[in-house]
Amino acid sequence: MTDLQTRPRAAGRTTGDPAVRPGLLLALILCGQFMAVLDASIVNVAVPTIRTDLGASGAALQLVIAGYSIAYAVLLITGARLGARYGFSRLFQLGLAAFTATSLACGLAPTTGWLIAFRLLQGAGAALMVPQVMSLLQRTFTGTARTRAIGLYSAVLAVGVALGQVLGGVLVSADLFGTGWRPVFLVNVPIGLALLAAGARLLPRLPGDPSRGFDLPGLVVLGTALGLLVVPLVLGNELGWPAWGWAMLAGGVLMFGLFVVVERGVARRGGHPLIPGRVLRAPGLRPAAAGLFTIMAAYAGFMFAFALHQQAALGHSALRAGLCSAPVAVGFGLASLRWHRLPGRLHAVLPVLAGVLLGGGYLLLGVLLGGGAGIGAVVLAETAALGLAAGCAYAPLFARALAGVAPEDAADASGVTVTVLQLGQVVGVAVLGSVFLGQVDLPAPAADSGHALLVTLAANAVVVLVGVGFAERGRRVVR
Repeated sequence: MTDLQTRPRAAGRTTGDPAVRPGLLLALILCGQFMAVLDASIVNVAVPTIRTDLGASGAALQLVIAGYSIAYAVLLITGARLGARYGFSRLFQLGLAAFTATSLACGLAPTTGWLIAFRLLQGAGAALMVPQVMSLLQRTFTGTARTRAIGLYSAVLAVGVALGQVLGGVLVSADLFGTGWRPVFLVNVPIGLALLAAGARLLPRLPGDPSRGFDLPGLVVLGTALGLLVVPLVLGNELGWPAWGWAMLAGGVLMFGLFVVVERGVARRGGHPLIPGRVLRAPGLRPAAAGLFTIMAAYAGFMFAFALHQQAALGHSALRAGLCSAPVAVGFGLASLRWHRLPGRLHAVLPVLAGVLLGGGYLLLGVLLGGGAGIGAVVLAETAALGLAAGCAYAPLFARALAGVAPEDAADASGVTVTVLQLGQVVGVAVLGSVFLGQVDLPAPAADSGHALLVTLAANAVVVLVGVGFAERGRRVVR
């Protein structure tokens, strides 16, 4: 098959390779992405039954939940580089196979220790698969077709976060054949097998580039830096922010500084840095990535605090809490899909306008719920509007971040962008979750929890307005 990169590109079209069926290809890779996003949250509602069935301690349960996110965040950039070196389609299939196999292993795990180990491996499989999604999208679509594809990608990210809790609640409540929590993992197996079979027929045979150096020192230093950052952020809340967590965070900052030194040395020697400087210098990428980080941090922090408030203060079941969180995800997804249909003169300024509305929307929701009020039609409408604003800020920033990246750098840019998004979610849950939990001891009366939610959503608004500043800076860079 002809390398898609060499095909001429017309605005608004796919690459045109007759062997590639773009609609089916997009459905395939986004289903893989959706499974990876879903598994970051689907296990949350299964925690009580896992505790009972396996006799797990609180710390062990935290590792069951967090182990996936830790491995996923730390290995994303490594997965992107492996895709560039050995072929995006090959690594997508390899990551999907690993994800499917470890999902089966999680579902059959006999003890908590095995479940934790398999969750780490499941996160590693996702880290191999997910960066290839954006790389394949970048290589296969261009112009308005790429804009639509990125909109669908954004919708998958938003809907997956909320749907994980809904689907988890349904599966655990159903207790299929007396299996309790195990279907939250086993549900991935038939889907993964079907996607593997489809991938063998639909994925383009894009060759890898063996000349792309592996940059082992860079991988080791960056992986260590990300690990030192992510582990305390993920576990800090549950463990009461111990001293070793702060030490790890400080060590992570130092390791990021060392990573810059190592990468400059690789570049001076004529090697292949893990993150080439030209990727970071792509027009608009850095301010857009910073804006995306703040939006995802606020979104993830809101979803976390909102779910806790519903279950621990309002008495909602996990399923009902997930359903009440659905409007924000639906709004996010719709905006991500449709923002490009707004008049073209608004596209450049849309992240700024939407960001301002999003910050105000978080504050308004805090006022509505701050006194302990229940969740009625007005609140649900407000959360849907929040989702619309978040999608209108997020999706054009995502498109802007990748617009100036050369096709040969798609894998590296994909790894950087997806890692930024994942870190944004981790930081949002850790920091904004700490703001919420620092204001109230759950379970608590609705009024007390509502006040904590108001304080948290005020912090959300500040985070979003910082992102508005980055979005405005990016607009000036690319105009």
